[in-house]
Amino acid sequence: MPPKQAKGEYIETETGNKVSRRSQIHGTQNIILAGRTVIQAEACIRGDLIRTLPSSSSSATEPSSSSSAKHNVAIAIGRYSFISTGAVLHPPGKLHRGVYSHHPLKIGDNVYVGPGCVIEAASIGNMVWIGKGAVVGNMAIIKDGVKVLEGAVVPAGMVVASGSVIGGRPGRVVGEVGIGWEGVDGREMWKNIG
Repeated sequence: MPPKQAKGEYIETETGNKVSRRSQIHGTQNIILAGRTVIQAEACIRGDLIRTLPSSSSSATEPSSSSSAKHNVAIAIGRYSFISTGAVLHPPGKLHRGVYSHHPLKIGDNVYVGPGCVIEAASIGNMVWIGKGAVVGNMAIIKDGVKVLEGAVVPAGMVVASGSVIGGRPGRVVGEVGIGWEGVDGREMWKNIG
């Protein structure tokens, strides 16, 4: 485990989230942290990449489309999740009818994202461990209790079944986590920060 950081390194929110002052968080109004989540230094969270709605020529509908954009969620992170140094969270996107649009990135509870990871998944379940330098491709879905090994590249659009171990480039199922594996203990990691 990393040594305790200096007191001034993290800002603690009302819900117990600990966010490094040196992290890069864009579009904070579009990011939801469920509570007791840790975001370490140099992590980059792109909440500014939100779903774009097609523009309407009618002036009567313009105010409603702008008010719905205010409540658009780009990234939602569950309780006791840990975003490591240098990790990048980027909402997935796709081209639909000639318009490139971003979709929400949903991360469950007790998820560990290792240093230097790039995450562009549609969904990551609960109790997931993603190793150092791993890449989770656009619109990938990772179910509960999955372990992604260091340096693995989960291809775009891949659906990873619960309890799988993913490794390699491109990523594939290389095993199962086993009966004794309890996943990530986010509470202990949260207690050791700041």
